[in-house]
Amino acid sequence: MMVLITYDVNTETPEGRRRLRQVSKVCQNYGQRVQNSVFECLLDPAQLKLVQNELLNIMDEENDSLRFYNLGKNYSARIEQYGCKQSYDPQGPLVL
Repeated sequence: MMVLITYDVNTETPEGRRRLRQVSKVCQNYGQRVQNSVFECLLDPAQLKLVQNELLNIMDEENDSLRFYNLGKNYSARIEQYGCKQSYDPQGPLVL
């Protein structure tokens, strides 16, 4: 299923900047960055629980925000893209 992960980390302190880097690294392990704090992740239910647990252990609930949007298996009909950034196919071939 496609899950959109968004976050807003308070970076006013060195600890906040560290959390931001940690959250970004975890999200990069599970999906593709589509905007600064937005990742599209193709996950199974177990992976979703794993990434949620990892991110919740990093974030500061008093200062940070984290959202998960479950777009399901038929996600391609729910995503519309406009503008200069090229879209990608998460199930397409990976060219290195």
